[in-house]
Amino acid sequence: MFFNKSEDPKNPVTPKKAHVLPLLPLRDIIVFPHMVVPLFVGREKSINALEEAMSHDKEILLAAQKRAKTNDPTAEDIFAMGTVGTIIQLLRLPDGTVKVLVEGKRRAVIKRFVPNEEFFLCEVEAVEEVIQASVELEALVRSVQSTFELYVKLNKRIAPETLMTVQTIEEAARLADTIVVHLSSIKLNDRQEILETTDPARRLERLFELMNAEIEILQVEKKIRSRVKKQMEKTQKEYYLNEQMQAIQKELGERDEFKTEIQELEEKIKTKKLSKEGSGRVKKELKKLKMMQPMSAEATVVRNYIDWVLGLPWYDVSEENYDLEAAEKILDEDHYGLKKVKERILEYLAVQALVRKLRGPVLCLVGPPGVGKTSLARSIARATGRKFVRLSLGGVRDEAEIRGHRRTYIGALPGRIIQSLRKVGANNPVFLLDEIDKMSSDFRGDPAAALLEVLDPEQNAGFNDHYLDLDYDLSDVMFITTANSLSGIPLPLQDRMEIIQLSGYTEFEKLNIAVKYLVPRQKEETGLKDVNLEITENALRTVIHHYTKESGVRSLEREIGSVCRKVAREVVKSGKDKPYRIAAKAIPKYLGVPKFRSSMIGEKDEIGLTNGLAYTTYGGTTLECEVTVVPGKGKIVITGLLEKGMQESAQAAMSYIRSRQRLLGLEDDFLSKVDVHVHFPEFVPKDGPSAGVTMATSMASALMKVPVHRTVAMTGEITLRGRVMPIGGLKEKMLAAHRAGITTVIIPKENRKDLREIPRRVLNAMRIVLVEHTDEVLREALCFSDPDAIFGRRTPPMEYRGGQLVVRGATVPEGEASEPGTTPAVVPAPTVEAPGAQQ
Repeated sequence: MFFNKSEDPKNPVTPKKAHVLPLLPLRDIIVFPHMVVPLFVGREKSINALEEAMSHDKEILLAAQKRAKTNDPTAEDIFAMGTVGTIIQLLRLPDGTVKVLVEGKRRAVIKRFVPNEEFFLCEVEAVEEVIQASVELEALVRSVQSTFELYVKLNKRIAPETLMTVQTIEEAARLADTIVVHLSSIKLNDRQEILETTDPARRLERLFELMNAEIEILQVEKKIRSRVKKQMEKTQKEYYLNEQMQAIQKELGERDEFKTEIQELEEKIKTKKLSKEGSGRVKKELKKLKMMQPMSAEATVVRNYIDWVLGLPWYDVSEENYDLEAAEKILDEDHYGLKKVKERILEYLAVQALVRKLRGPVLCLVGPPGVGKTSLARSIARATGRKFVRLSLGGVRDEAEIRGHRRTYIGALPGRIIQSLRKVGANNPVFLLDEIDKMSSDFRGDPAAALLEVLDPEQNAGFNDHYLDLDYDLSDVMFITTANSLSGIPLPLQDRMEIIQLSGYTEFEKLNIAVKYLVPRQKEETGLKDVNLEITENALRTVIHHYTKESGVRSLEREIGSVCRKVAREVVKSGKDKPYRIAAKAIPKYLGVPKFRSSMIGEKDEIGLTNGLAYTTYGGTTLECEVTVVPGKGKIVITGLLEKGMQESAQAAMSYIRSRQRLLGLEDDFLSKVDVHVHFPEFVPKDGPSAGVTMATSMASALMKVPVHRTVAMTGEITLRGRVMPIGGLKEKMLAAHRAGITTVIIPKENRKDLREIPRRVLNAMRIVLVEHTDEVLREALCFSDPDAIFGRRTPPMEYRGGQLVVRGATVPEGEASEPGTTPAVVPAPTVEAPGAQQ
């Protein structure tokens, strides 16, 4: 806080008799007592003030402006305290400006400004400084002098004579005013603060703080200069030694390394088989390289470009295997199930054996984590005899990762497609693009758009990388992509690929995979290959039911590995000769308390609680829908991390119930007296729309106070008229219902064609009811004592029991029935009258 015209209690001043002096406003400079400084004055008012002072006793008040850029300052723009100075010399220059030499005499305070148009005229009052000698002041003077000495040593711009002058000053006030003049880096406001501090002791303390801060900065600058100097000396030394080495090599008659490198590149160009365009480009670049200085930056760029072009496997291919039986054996050895994918690979090999030149297929394996997508690609490479290369696309958001950078950028490189091909050394590998649905885009471009050219069989024969700027043939590459969900892959990219869906495994499949693959692999990894270790099938079932909840087998392998590690610890203590048998009852000893229930269904039939089925990126899952009815005014509340589509399905379900209120035995104004709360307890995203019938069933149960069968699960979307619309992901949902112990599943009739994808074991273990209308759903799901009394006699819905088509109360037409234990064929369904058509 700077000095103002009010009295400062901390800095007592002894006023003298006020007198009037002209004022010279200063820019970016403050004049202290005992300071002689030359000033260049150009403003008309300032020149008039100097002339007024010269015409009298040559005294003038020197006060600084608060802002240096102000050309025409007012009284408010000038600090209240300044220095009374004496004009020693005044010289008029040819350009109209005045050079004046002034000497500061004493501090003074502006009491008021005297009205004057030609220049500033003010009434000033001198400030008398009171100095009280003390031991503390003496110590402060010595500290300031020693600190200034250190400052002079670091700041070479101050003359050594100045230090000698300062050392001879013993008066505290004069010492402070003398030193502050030589601290050139101190800001204007800090200088004004020191000028306004009338107590010499406080003035020295403030000056001591400012000098210490400046010394720290100067010391850091000195370290930086020293480090830069050492680095420059090292660089110059290395350059000098390199020049000497080259001179010595020339004197000894050795060949120039650069010429040798040029000759090696020429030999590679002659022997390397390149495309016509690539050969011409490399020869042109080599010609440019010969004309350059070897140590130039441009020569390094050209040399790297030639190395990249020559290092690519333009026509280098690995020998392929066309033996279908051997390939099928390899695929069966590595993976259990996955029949559809294996058939597609064998079809490709069969066509390749006949045609010999086939554009590489682009397969997209879509399925939940842990079902073997990535490892399947390795097996395909082994079965076809090709080399394998994997590129993870998770988190890639830069187009240059695919296409590369142009050579104009510093440190430019080809894209990761070209880099991977150079690394694998063959132009026909199995190329796995892993996690293609995890890519994203930003201001650097969209990598998914760059992949269009890579994965399009019609275009990838001329793939152009930005760094190479040459057409490179990718048509022999067998591209395989993996994803957890198709929703993350843009539609144009999906159009370039052949989508193969991989569903989750059943309990039987998981058990076989564990016995054949997971247990032997974990025994080998944990050093138990030579140990007599047996994990029973019941123990594996216990792990599957109580310690994992997944569509794949990744968590299952992790839990088996945990058991093997604990057995390894026992082996180290007891020895390898002892047999180890892990039974089901011993699993909690190794894995702790069970993490999951064996069945997700409830213990009894409850009102308003329905088992739904959902499909997520991690496979199918059961989904409980709870509905409770409380007194209210007809409000419908929907909770449970729902997307907009699910909320609209709930509204449609309530509209259907209101349209059937008399049939369901509800009063006409039932909704005006109650609020309905629909809730999905599990905290997982639910984006539908396949839970419409589930919500309608729960609402009807809660409003009618009729329980829902706990062993029934359902899926399907509802319309306002009660029709049940088809859904997707039926296989995954059926597997989830099977894992949860559901015995009856209600599905839309239009999804009958998807039943051939369901494993036979699941079909045999369940009763599957195909419905067209929500009335049929309520008839099957709710615990009615006499459903015919409510819905009337209706044609029974079509259903499958034990894998066979059954229509209750009607004869199955000839050709309808399927063989026992097999998936039924898609045949015309019998006509079923839509319930509710006649009211």
